[in-house]
Amino acid sequence: MTASNLDKSVSSALAIVIFDIDGVVRDVGGSYRRALADTVEHYTDGAFRPSQVDIDALKSEGVWNNDWEASQELVYRYFEKQGKTRTEIALDYNTLVAFFQSRYRGPNPENWTGYICTEPLLLAPNYLESLTTSGIPWGFFSGATRGSAEYVLCKRLGLKSPVLIAMEDAPGKPDPTGLFATVLLLEQQFSADETTPVIYVGDTVADMYTVEKAKALQPNRLWIGVGILPPHVLQETAQQLDAYTANLKQAGAQIILRNVQDLTAAKIQELIAGEDPN
Repeated sequence: MTASNLDKSVSSALAIVIFDIDGVVRDVGGSYRRALADTVEHYTDGAFRPSQVDIDALKSEGVWNNDWEASQELVYRYFEKQGKTRTEIALDYNTLVAFFQSRYRGPNPENWTGYICTEPLLLAPNYLESLTTSGIPWGFFSGATRGSAEYVLCKRLGLKSPVLIAMEDAPGKPDPTGLFATVLLLEQQFSADETTPVIYVGDTVADMYTVEKAKALQPNRLWIGVGILPPHVLQETAQQLDAYTANLKQAGAQIILRNVQDLTAAKIQELIAGEDPN
């Protein structure tokens, strides 16, 4: 069952739940992040390959949700440390994107054979089915390209026409335009309106900033940010795990979970009621 199967006879939805994809629905530690590291290494002539900690440090700034732009920024910062100014660095963004995609999707854009093909999934379709059964509409707002997002949602998870706002559809996070657009699509399809609480589930500071900006622009609605600890963080030291958790909380996360499937209908009810489900 997909979101389009939600029974419209439900008098009103408990909440609208919107998921980020990378680090929430799929593990991108060995795909997007690997392609990012490959790209930085390539454009620094092998002198610098960022670690997961390096990438986390950049993303903790809250404005580097786009991994193409994050790759470019890390290349710039490397050469700046060598005494160069950005105008002195010969870096063509479109060429950098093409290199990144050759690693992530593979060299043939029509037949994907890259890192994307081996991404572990972090949720199962029956989890989404459980939300549907509980009268909770759900959809996706992601900074991934539509092709990449649909690859995991439709081809890997088998969802049929899920509600999705992707990179091509809205400005990048933390701009909440895409979040608002996803909410509107779900309101139009299901039994929800401007009084229905909205929960956004993400794994980065930018995701939580997006919720905070939505609160500022639409203060009469209940907006809740749920932070997810991505798999690569769970494999790091306790100190790094604590730092990542603190960054998400400081950015506005109301709750931090180790896996998205821990966000059950019961926990959603507790969050809406203002209880602490931890």
